[in-house]
Amino acid sequence: MPDVQDCLPTALYRAAQVRELDARLIAAGTPGFELMQRAARAAWRALRRHWPQADEVTVLAGRGNNAGDGYLLAALAQRAGWRVRVLAVGDPAQLGGDAALACAEARAAGVAILPWSECAPLTGVLVDALLGTGLSGAVREPYAQAIRLLNASGQPVLAVDIPSGLCADTGRVLGVAVRAELTVTFIGLKLGLFCLDGPDHCGALAFADLQADPRLLATGVPAAQRLTGAGLPALAPRPRNGHKGLFGHVLVVGGDSGFGGAALLAAESCLRSGAGLVSLATRGEYVAALLARRPEVMARGVRSANEIQDLAAAADVLVLGPGIGQGAWARSLLSGLGALDKPQVWDADALNLLAAGQLTAPAGNWLVTPHPGEAARLLGTTTAAVQADRPAAALALARQLNALVVLKGLGSLVATPSGELYLCDRGHPAMAGAGLGDVLAGLLGALLAQGLTMTAAAQLGVWLHACAGERLGRAGRGLVAADLMTSIRDLLEEHSPCLK
Repeated sequence: MPDVQDCLPTALYRAAQVRELDARLIAAGTPGFELMQRAARAAWRALRRHWPQADEVTVLAGRGNNAGDGYLLAALAQRAGWRVRVLAVGDPAQLGGDAALACAEARAAGVAILPWSECAPLTGVLVDALLGTGLSGAVREPYAQAIRLLNASGQPVLAVDIPSGLCADTGRVLGVAVRAELTVTFIGLKLGLFCLDGPDHCGALAFADLQADPRLLATGVPAAQRLTGAGLPALAPRPRNGHKGLFGHVLVVGGDSGFGGAALLAAESCLRSGAGLVSLATRGEYVAALLARRPEVMARGVRSANEIQDLAAAADVLVLGPGIGQGAWARSLLSGLGALDKPQVWDADALNLLAAGQLTAPAGNWLVTPHPGEAARLLGTTTAAVQADRPAAALALARQLNALVVLKGLGSLVATPSGELYLCDRGHPAMAGAGLGDVLAGLLGALLAQGLTMTAAAQLGVWLHACAGERLGRAGRGLVAADLMTSIRDLLEEHSPCLK
Protein backbone atom coordinates (compact mmCIF):
# COMPACT_ATOMS: atom_id res chain seq x y z
CA MET A 1 0.00 0.00 0.00
CA PRO A 2 1.57 3.33 -0.99
CA ASP A 3 2.30 5.55 1.97
CA VAL A 4 0.53 8.79 1.09
CA GLN A 5 2.58 10.79 3.58
CA ASP A 6 6.01 9.57 2.48
CA CYS A 7 6.81 13.06 1.19
CA LEU A 8 6.81 14.33 4.77
CA PRO A 9 9.79 13.93 7.12
CA THR A 10 9.63 11.23 9.76
CA ALA A 11 11.00 13.38 12.60
CA LEU A 12 8.43 15.00 14.90
CA TYR A 13 9.28 17.81 17.32
CA ARG A 14 7.80 19.67 20.25
CA ALA A 15 7.45 23.45 19.84
CA ALA A 16 10.48 24.31 21.97
CA GLN A 17 12.63 22.00 19.85
CA VAL A 18 11.54 23.73 16.65
CA ARG A 19 12.32 27.12 18.18
CA GLU A 20 15.76 25.79 19.05
CA LEU A 21 16.26 24.60 15.46
CA ASP A 22 15.17 28.04 14.24
CA ALA A 23 17.71 29.69 16.56
CA ARG A 24 20.46 27.40 15.25
CA LEU A 25 19.68 28.38 11.67
CA ILE A 26 19.90 32.06 12.60
CA ALA A 27 23.13 31.54 14.55
CA ALA A 28 24.59 29.71 11.54
CA GLY A 29 24.10 32.77 9.36
CA THR A 30 20.54 32.83 8.02
CA PRO A 31 18.84 36.05 9.19
CA GLY A 32 15.49 35.63 10.91
CA PHE A 33 13.79 37.91 8.42
CA GLU A 34 15.09 35.77 5.55
CA LEU A 35 13.56 32.68 7.20
CA MET A 36 10.29 34.59 7.57
CA GLN A 37 10.35 35.51 3.88
CA ARG A 38 11.01 31.88 2.93
CA ALA A 39 8.08 30.79 5.08
CA ALA A 40 5.78 33.34 3.45
CA ARG A 41 6.86 32.26 -0.03
CA ALA A 42 6.28 28.60 0.84
CA ALA A 43 2.81 29.34 2.19
CA TRP A 44 1.99 31.48 -0.86
CA ARG A 45 3.04 28.68 -3.25
CA ALA A 46 0.98 26.15 -1.31
CA LEU A 47 -2.06 28.46 -1.33
CA ARG A 48 -1.92 28.87 -5.11
CA ARG A 49 -1.49 25.11 -5.66
CA HIS A 50 -4.38 24.24 -3.38
CA TRP A 51 -6.78 26.92 -4.64
CA PRO A 52 -5.69 27.59 -8.25
CA GLN A 53 -8.82 29.64 -9.05
CA ALA A 54 -8.51 31.97 -6.06
CA ASP A 55 -7.80 35.67 -6.51
CA GLU A 56 -8.61 37.09 -3.08
CA VAL A 57 -7.06 36.61 0.34
CA THR A 58 -7.85 37.86 3.82
CA VAL A 59 -5.06 37.48 6.37
CA LEU A 60 -5.90 37.41 10.09
CA ALA A 61 -2.74 38.53 11.85
CA GLY A 62 -1.68 38.44 15.47
CA ARG A 63 1.41 40.12 16.84
CA GLY A 64 4.23 37.59 16.78
CA ASN A 65 6.39 35.99 14.12
CA ASN A 66 3.39 34.00 12.90
CA ALA A 67 1.80 37.35 12.07
CA GLY A 68 4.98 38.34 10.24
CA ASP A 69 4.58 35.34 7.95
CA GLY A 70 1.03 36.48 7.26
CA TYR A 71 1.99 40.08 6.47
CA LEU A 72 4.64 38.91 4.01
CA LEU A 73 2.20 36.51 2.35
CA ALA A 74 -0.22 39.43 1.99
CA ALA A 75 2.52 41.46 0.29
CA LEU A 76 3.16 38.62 -2.17
CA ALA A 77 -0.54 38.36 -2.99
CA GLN A 78 -0.80 42.14 -3.43
CA ARG A 79 2.09 42.18 -5.87
CA ALA A 80 0.42 39.34 -7.79
CA GLY A 81 -2.64 41.50 -8.35
CA TRP A 82 -4.97 39.77 -5.89
CA ARG A 83 -7.57 41.49 -3.73
CA VAL A 84 -5.89 41.56 -0.34
CA ARG A 85 -6.60 42.75 3.16
CA VAL A 86 -5.06 42.10 6.55
CA LEU A 87 -7.32 42.09 9.58
CA ALA A 88 -5.03 43.00 12.48
CA VAL A 89 -6.34 41.10 15.50
CA GLY A 90 -3.08 42.01 17.22
CA ASP A 91 -2.21 45.70 17.25
CA PRO A 92 0.43 46.33 14.53
CA ALA A 93 1.96 49.04 16.74
CA GLN A 94 2.99 46.30 19.19
CA LEU A 95 4.88 44.28 16.60
CA GLY A 96 8.62 44.04 17.09
CA GLY A 97 11.69 42.70 15.35
CA ASP A 98 11.16 40.75 12.15
CA ALA A 99 7.37 40.88 12.46
CA ALA A 100 7.48 44.70 12.44
CA LEU A 101 9.66 44.60 9.30
CA ALA A 102 7.13 42.25 7.69
CA CYS A 103 4.26 44.60 8.50
CA ALA A 104 6.20 47.52 7.02
CA GLU A 105 6.82 45.54 3.83
CA ALA A 106 3.10 44.78 3.51
CA ARG A 107 2.28 48.50 3.90
CA ALA A 108 4.90 49.41 1.31
CA ALA A 109 3.32 46.92 -1.12
CA GLY A 110 -0.02 48.66 -0.70
CA VAL A 111 -1.78 46.06 1.45
CA ALA A 112 -4.84 47.36 3.28
CA ILE A 113 -4.30 46.72 7.01
CA LEU A 114 -7.55 47.07 8.94
CA PRO A 115 -8.25 46.71 12.67
CA TRP A 116 -10.10 43.56 13.65
CA SER A 117 -13.84 43.84 14.02
CA GLU A 118 -16.49 41.18 14.35
CA CYS A 119 -18.15 42.89 11.37
CA ALA A 120 -15.03 42.71 9.20
CA PRO A 121 -15.59 40.89 5.88
CA LEU A 122 -14.10 37.40 5.76
CA THR A 123 -13.79 36.77 2.03
CA GLY A 124 -11.51 34.85 -0.29
CA VAL A 125 -8.98 32.42 1.12
CA LEU A 126 -8.62 33.13 4.82
CA VAL A 127 -5.06 32.93 6.14
CA ASP A 128 -4.66 32.12 9.82
CA ALA A 129 -1.54 33.97 11.01
CA LEU A 130 -2.81 34.58 14.52
CA LEU A 131 -1.02 32.68 17.28
CA GLY A 132 1.62 30.22 16.09
CA THR A 133 3.29 27.50 18.16
CA GLY A 134 4.06 29.45 21.33
CA LEU A 135 0.54 29.22 22.75
CA SER A 136 0.31 27.33 26.04
CA GLY A 137 -2.88 28.52 27.76
CA ALA A 138 -6.45 28.97 26.58
CA VAL A 139 -7.01 31.34 23.66
CA ARG A 140 -8.03 34.79 24.87
CA GLU A 141 -10.19 37.48 23.32
CA PRO A 142 -10.23 38.95 20.74
CA TYR A 143 -8.41 35.96 19.23
CA ALA A 144 -11.08 33.50 20.37
CA GLN A 145 -13.79 35.57 18.68
CA ALA A 146 -11.74 35.81 15.48
CA ILE A 147 -11.24 32.04 15.43
CA ARG A 148 -14.93 31.33 16.01
CA LEU A 149 -15.97 33.66 13.20
CA LEU A 150 -13.27 32.29 10.88
CA ASN A 151 -14.52 28.74 11.49
CA ALA A 152 -18.13 29.79 10.91
CA SER A 153 -17.38 31.71 7.71
CA GLY A 154 -17.58 28.77 5.33
CA GLN A 155 -14.51 30.12 3.51
CA PRO A 156 -11.38 28.07 2.69
CA VAL A 157 -8.72 28.43 5.39
CA LEU A 158 -4.93 28.15 5.24
CA ALA A 159 -3.12 27.93 8.58
CA VAL A 160 0.44 29.25 8.73
CA ASP A 161 2.69 26.79 10.63
CA ILE A 162 -0.12 25.50 12.89
CA PRO A 163 -3.84 26.14 13.28
CA SER A 164 -4.17 28.86 15.93
CA GLY A 165 -5.43 27.48 19.23
CA LEU A 166 -3.98 24.01 18.70
CA CYS A 167 -1.24 22.93 21.12
CA ALA A 168 1.86 22.22 19.04
CA ASP A 169 3.06 19.56 21.48
CA THR A 170 -0.11 17.56 22.16
CA GLY A 171 -2.72 18.35 19.52
CA ARG A 172 -5.08 19.55 22.24
CA VAL A 173 -7.50 22.38 21.46
CA LEU A 174 -6.78 25.23 23.86
CA GLY A 175 -10.33 26.46 24.24
CA VAL A 176 -10.97 27.07 20.55
CA ALA A 177 -8.86 26.36 17.46
CA VAL A 178 -8.90 27.12 13.77
CA ARG A 179 -10.18 24.38 11.48
CA ALA A 180 -7.99 24.69 8.40
CA GLU A 181 -8.34 23.07 5.02
CA LEU A 182 -4.58 23.32 4.52
CA THR A 183 -1.73 23.83 6.99
CA VAL A 184 1.77 24.75 5.84
CA THR A 185 4.31 24.05 8.55
CA PHE A 186 8.00 24.95 8.66
CA ILE A 187 11.47 23.69 9.69
CA GLY A 188 10.23 20.68 11.69
CA LEU A 189 6.93 18.80 11.87
CA LYS A 190 5.13 19.57 15.10
CA LEU A 191 4.03 16.56 17.13
CA GLY A 192 0.64 18.10 17.85
CA LEU A 193 -0.32 18.13 14.18
CA PHE A 194 -0.58 14.34 14.36
CA CYS A 195 -2.05 13.82 17.84
CA LEU A 196 -5.55 13.98 19.29
CA ASP A 197 -7.42 16.87 17.61
CA GLY A 198 -4.54 17.87 15.34
CA PRO A 199 -5.55 16.00 12.16
CA ASP A 200 -9.13 17.30 12.36
CA HIS A 201 -7.87 20.89 12.59
CA CYS A 202 -4.88 20.99 10.23
CA GLY A 203 -6.55 19.47 7.15
CA ALA A 204 -4.09 18.69 4.38
CA LEU A 205 -0.51 19.14 5.55
CA ALA A 206 2.36 20.66 3.59
CA PHE A 207 5.91 21.00 4.86
CA ALA A 208 8.71 23.44 3.98
CA ASP A 209 12.17 23.11 5.52
CA LEU A 210 12.97 26.74 4.56
CA GLN A 211 16.13 25.56 2.81
CA ALA A 212 17.67 24.70 6.15
CA ASP A 213 21.01 22.95 6.20
CA PRO A 214 20.12 19.27 6.84
CA ARG A 215 23.25 18.91 8.97
CA LEU A 216 21.96 21.56 11.37
CA LEU A 217 18.54 19.93 11.59
CA ALA A 218 20.17 16.55 12.21
CA THR A 219 21.75 17.85 15.40
CA GLY A 220 18.34 18.07 17.09
CA VAL A 221 16.88 14.92 18.69
CA PRO A 222 13.22 14.59 17.64
CA ALA A 223 10.50 14.04 20.22
CA ALA A 224 9.16 11.16 18.12
CA GLN A 225 9.48 9.39 14.80
CA ARG A 226 6.59 8.93 12.40
CA LEU A 227 6.07 5.35 11.23
CA THR A 228 6.19 4.94 7.45
CA GLY A 229 6.13 1.82 5.32
CA ALA A 230 9.61 2.44 3.95
CA GLY A 231 11.23 2.64 7.38
CA LEU A 232 9.51 -0.28 9.13
CA PRO A 233 11.13 -3.57 10.16
CA ALA A 234 10.19 -6.56 8.04
CA LEU A 235 9.69 -10.26 8.55
CA ALA A 236 12.29 -12.41 6.83
CA PRO A 237 11.21 -14.47 3.79
CA ARG A 238 10.34 -18.06 4.63
CA PRO A 239 12.43 -21.01 3.49
CA ARG A 240 10.62 -23.24 1.04
CA ASN A 241 10.93 -26.20 3.44
CA GLY A 242 9.55 -24.21 6.36
CA HIS A 243 7.02 -25.82 8.70
CA LYS A 244 4.63 -24.62 11.41
CA GLY A 245 7.13 -25.22 14.16
CA LEU A 246 9.42 -22.53 12.78
CA PHE A 247 6.94 -19.68 13.06
CA GLY A 248 5.99 -19.69 16.68
CA HIS A 249 3.25 -20.97 18.95
CA VAL A 250 0.96 -18.32 20.47
CA LEU A 251 -1.35 -18.94 23.42
CA VAL A 252 -4.31 -16.56 23.72
CA VAL A 253 -5.99 -16.47 27.13
CA GLY A 254 -9.39 -14.82 27.35
CA GLY A 255 -13.09 -15.04 26.59
CA ASP A 256 -15.05 -15.01 29.84
CA SER A 257 -18.83 -15.53 29.72
CA GLY A 258 -20.33 -13.06 27.26
CA PHE A 259 -16.98 -12.18 25.68
CA GLY A 260 -15.94 -15.29 23.77
CA GLY A 261 -15.75 -13.38 20.50
CA ALA A 262 -12.89 -11.18 21.71
CA ALA A 263 -10.66 -14.17 22.39
CA LEU A 264 -11.53 -15.77 19.05
CA LEU A 265 -10.78 -12.55 17.17
CA ALA A 266 -7.35 -12.40 18.80
CA ALA A 267 -6.64 -16.06 18.05
CA GLU A 268 -7.80 -15.85 14.45
CA SER A 269 -5.75 -12.68 13.98
CA CYS A 270 -2.69 -14.61 15.15
CA LEU A 271 -3.30 -17.24 12.49
CA ARG A 272 -4.02 -14.75 9.71
CA SER A 273 -0.84 -12.83 10.59
CA GLY A 274 1.42 -15.84 10.17
CA ALA A 275 1.85 -17.59 13.54
CA GLY A 276 2.64 -21.27 13.04
CA LEU A 277 0.43 -22.54 15.86
CA VAL A 278 -2.29 -20.86 17.92
CA SER A 279 -3.87 -22.18 21.11
CA LEU A 280 -6.80 -20.57 22.89
CA ALA A 281 -7.65 -21.03 26.57
CA THR A 282 -11.22 -19.92 27.20
CA ARG A 283 -14.51 -20.85 28.83
CA GLY A 284 -15.54 -24.43 28.06
CA GLU A 285 -18.95 -23.41 26.70
CA TYR A 286 -17.31 -21.61 23.80
CA VAL A 287 -15.10 -24.40 22.52
CA ALA A 288 -17.61 -26.09 20.19
CA ALA A 289 -18.65 -22.80 18.59
CA LEU A 290 -15.06 -21.64 18.23
CA LEU A 291 -13.98 -24.89 16.58
CA ALA A 292 -16.91 -24.69 14.20
CA ARG A 293 -15.85 -21.23 13.12
CA ARG A 294 -12.06 -21.63 13.17
CA PRO A 295 -10.99 -25.29 13.51
CA GLU A 296 -7.32 -24.36 13.04
CA VAL A 297 -7.29 -22.83 16.54
CA MET A 298 -6.48 -25.34 19.27
CA ALA A 299 -9.23 -24.28 21.65
CA ARG A 300 -9.45 -25.67 25.17
CA GLY A 301 -11.93 -24.95 27.92
CA VAL A 302 -10.16 -24.16 31.19
CA ARG A 303 -11.45 -23.48 34.69
CA SER A 304 -8.37 -22.75 36.78
CA ALA A 305 -4.70 -21.83 36.77
CA ASN A 306 -3.66 -25.48 37.08
CA GLU A 307 -5.22 -26.30 33.71
CA ILE A 308 -3.40 -23.52 31.90
CA GLN A 309 0.16 -24.21 33.02
CA ASP A 310 0.87 -26.92 30.44
CA LEU A 311 -0.60 -24.77 27.67
CA ALA A 312 1.55 -21.82 28.68
CA ALA A 313 4.69 -23.94 28.96
CA ALA A 314 4.23 -25.17 25.37
CA ALA A 315 3.74 -21.68 23.91
CA ASP A 316 6.40 -19.26 22.68
CA VAL A 317 4.29 -16.11 23.11
CA LEU A 318 1.36 -15.25 25.40
CA VAL A 319 -1.52 -12.91 24.50
CA LEU A 320 -3.41 -12.21 27.69
CA GLY A 321 -6.66 -10.38 28.28
CA PRO A 322 -9.02 -10.23 25.27
CA GLY A 323 -12.51 -10.59 26.71
CA ILE A 324 -11.20 -12.11 29.95
CA GLY A 325 -13.20 -9.96 32.37
CA GLN A 326 -12.14 -9.04 35.88
CA GLY A 327 -13.70 -11.85 37.89
CA ALA A 328 -12.22 -14.74 39.85
CA TRP A 329 -11.78 -16.85 36.70
CA ALA A 330 -9.62 -14.19 35.07
CA ARG A 331 -7.56 -13.63 38.21
CA SER A 332 -6.97 -17.35 38.58
CA LEU A 333 -5.86 -17.90 34.99
CA LEU A 334 -3.56 -14.89 34.82
CA SER A 335 -2.10 -15.00 38.32
CA GLY A 336 1.01 -17.01 37.51
CA LEU A 337 1.55 -16.22 33.85
CA GLY A 338 3.38 -12.96 34.38
CA ALA A 339 6.25 -14.84 35.98
CA LEU A 340 6.91 -16.87 32.83
CA ASP A 341 9.97 -15.83 30.86
CA LYS A 342 8.21 -15.51 27.52
CA PRO A 343 7.25 -12.55 25.32
CA GLN A 344 3.83 -11.40 26.46
CA VAL A 345 1.13 -9.09 25.10
CA TRP A 346 -1.23 -7.72 27.77
CA ASP A 347 -4.52 -6.27 26.62
CA ALA A 348 -7.94 -5.20 27.85
CA ASP A 349 -8.94 -6.50 31.31
CA ALA A 350 -5.51 -7.96 31.98
CA LEU A 351 -4.46 -4.30 32.20
CA ASN A 352 -7.41 -3.36 34.38
CA LEU A 353 -6.60 -6.19 36.79
CA LEU A 354 -3.00 -5.03 36.85
CA ALA A 355 -4.10 -1.46 37.59
CA ALA A 356 -6.30 -2.74 40.43
CA GLY A 357 -3.34 -4.53 42.02
CA GLN A 358 -4.81 -7.98 41.28
CA LEU A 359 -1.91 -9.13 39.12
CA THR A 360 1.88 -8.85 39.17
CA ALA A 361 3.59 -7.41 36.12
CA PRO A 362 6.22 -9.43 34.26
CA ALA A 363 9.83 -8.54 34.96
CA GLY A 364 10.43 -7.64 31.32
CA ASN A 365 9.96 -8.56 27.66
CA TRP A 366 6.31 -7.61 27.57
CA LEU A 367 4.04 -5.30 25.62
CA VAL A 368 0.84 -3.57 26.73
CA THR A 369 -1.89 -2.19 24.48
CA PRO A 370 -4.06 0.21 26.51
CA HIS A 371 -6.69 2.56 25.21
CA PRO A 372 -6.68 5.95 27.01
CA GLY A 373 -9.01 4.80 29.79
CA GLU A 374 -6.87 1.77 30.59
CA ALA A 375 -3.72 3.89 30.45
CA ALA A 376 -5.30 6.32 32.92
CA ARG A 377 -6.08 3.54 35.38
CA LEU A 378 -2.52 2.22 35.17
CA LEU A 379 -1.10 5.71 35.71
CA GLY A 380 -3.53 6.57 38.50
CA THR A 381 -4.93 9.56 36.64
CA THR A 382 -7.90 10.44 34.43
CA THR A 383 -8.62 9.70 30.81
CA ALA A 384 -8.77 13.45 30.17
CA ALA A 385 -5.26 13.85 31.59
CA VAL A 386 -3.93 11.08 29.34
CA GLN A 387 -5.56 12.62 26.28
CA ALA A 388 -4.28 16.08 27.21
CA ASP A 389 -0.72 14.89 26.53
CA ARG A 390 -0.75 11.47 24.92
CA PRO A 391 3.00 11.39 24.14
CA ALA A 392 3.92 12.15 27.76
CA ALA A 393 1.42 9.57 29.04
CA ALA A 394 2.76 6.83 26.77
CA LEU A 395 6.35 7.50 27.83
CA ALA A 396 5.43 7.68 31.51
CA LEU A 397 3.61 4.36 31.32
CA ALA A 398 6.50 2.67 29.51
CA ARG A 399 8.88 3.81 32.25
CA GLN A 400 6.50 2.86 35.06
CA LEU A 401 5.85 -0.66 33.76
CA ASN A 402 9.25 -1.25 32.13
CA ALA A 403 7.19 -2.38 29.14
CA LEU A 404 6.75 -1.56 25.49
CA VAL A 405 3.54 0.52 25.35
CA VAL A 406 1.10 0.88 22.47
CA LEU A 407 -1.26 3.72 23.40
CA LYS A 408 -4.20 3.28 21.03
CA GLY A 409 -6.20 6.07 19.46
CA LEU A 410 -5.79 8.65 16.71
CA GLY A 411 -2.05 8.95 16.27
CA SER A 412 -1.37 5.63 18.04
CA LEU A 413 1.90 5.80 19.92
CA VAL A 414 4.61 3.21 20.55
CA ALA A 415 6.74 4.08 23.58
CA THR A 416 9.79 2.24 24.93
CA PRO A 417 11.08 2.25 28.53
CA SER A 418 14.26 3.95 27.31
CA GLY A 419 12.28 6.94 26.04
CA GLU A 420 11.89 6.28 22.32
CA LEU A 421 8.54 7.33 20.86
CA TYR A 422 6.96 6.41 17.54
CA LEU A 423 3.70 7.69 16.08
CA CYS A 424 1.41 6.12 13.49
CA ASP A 425 -0.56 8.72 11.55
CA ARG A 426 -2.60 6.20 9.54
CA GLY A 427 -6.08 4.86 10.20
CA HIS A 428 -9.71 5.78 9.63
CA PRO A 429 -12.67 6.77 11.85
CA ALA A 430 -14.57 3.74 10.54
CA MET A 431 -12.27 1.77 12.88
CA ALA A 432 -14.17 3.11 15.91
CA GLY A 433 -15.86 -0.16 16.84
CA ALA A 434 -15.67 -3.24 19.01
CA GLY A 435 -13.03 -5.91 18.59
CA LEU A 436 -10.36 -4.04 16.65
CA GLY A 437 -8.10 -4.01 19.69
CA ASP A 438 -8.42 -7.78 19.93
CA VAL A 439 -7.28 -8.09 16.31
CA LEU A 440 -4.29 -5.86 17.10
CA ALA A 441 -3.34 -7.96 20.14
CA GLY A 442 -3.38 -11.13 18.05
CA LEU A 443 -1.38 -9.49 15.27
CA LEU A 444 1.29 -8.38 17.74
CA GLY A 445 1.48 -11.87 19.20
CA ALA A 446 1.98 -13.37 15.73
CA LEU A 447 4.76 -10.93 14.84
CA LEU A 448 6.56 -11.73 18.10
CA ALA A 449 6.16 -15.45 17.44
CA GLN A 450 7.81 -14.99 14.04
CA GLY A 451 10.92 -13.51 15.61
CA LEU A 452 10.49 -9.74 15.70
CA THR A 453 11.65 -7.82 18.75
CA MET A 454 9.10 -6.08 20.95
CA THR A 455 9.79 -2.68 19.42
CA ALA A 456 9.82 -3.99 15.85
CA ALA A 457 6.61 -5.98 16.37
CA ALA A 458 4.85 -2.97 17.86
CA GLN A 459 5.98 -0.65 15.05
CA LEU A 460 5.00 -3.00 12.26
CA GLY A 461 1.84 -4.26 13.93
CA VAL A 462 0.42 -0.82 14.69
CA TRP A 463 1.15 0.36 11.15
CA LEU A 464 -0.37 -2.73 9.50
CA HIS A 465 -3.48 -2.51 11.66
CA ALA A 466 -3.99 1.19 10.95
CA CYS A 467 -3.35 0.87 7.21
CA ALA A 468 -5.75 -2.07 6.95
CA GLY A 469 -8.43 0.00 8.66
CA GLU A 470 -7.65 2.94 6.38
CA ARG A 471 -7.95 0.77 3.28
CA LEU A 472 -11.26 -0.76 4.37
CA GLY A 473 -12.56 2.49 5.83
CA ARG A 474 -12.85 3.98 2.36
CA ALA A 475 -16.11 2.06 2.05
CA GLY A 476 -17.45 4.04 5.01
CA ARG A 477 -19.19 3.05 8.21
CA GLY A 478 -19.92 -0.52 9.21
CA LEU A 479 -16.37 -1.88 9.37
CA VAL A 480 -16.25 -4.89 11.69
CA ALA A 481 -13.12 -6.19 13.34
CA ALA A 482 -12.99 -9.50 11.47
CA ASP A 483 -12.86 -7.58 8.17
CA LEU A 484 -9.39 -6.37 9.09
CA MET A 485 -7.69 -9.74 9.04
CA THR A 486 -7.65 -10.34 5.30
CA SER A 487 -6.51 -6.78 4.66
CA ILE A 488 -3.72 -7.13 7.25
CA ARG A 489 -2.63 -10.34 5.54
CA ASP A 490 -2.52 -8.60 2.15
CA LEU A 491 -0.56 -5.65 3.54
CA LEU A 492 1.88 -7.93 5.33
CA GLU A 493 2.60 -9.74 2.08
CA GLU A 494 3.12 -6.42 0.28
CA HIS A 495 5.52 -5.28 3.00
CA SER A 496 7.24 -8.57 3.88
CA PRO A 497 6.83 -11.08 1.03
CA CYS A 498 6.67 -14.69 2.18
CA LEU A 499 9.08 -15.74 -0.58
CA LYS A 500 12.00 -13.87 -2.10
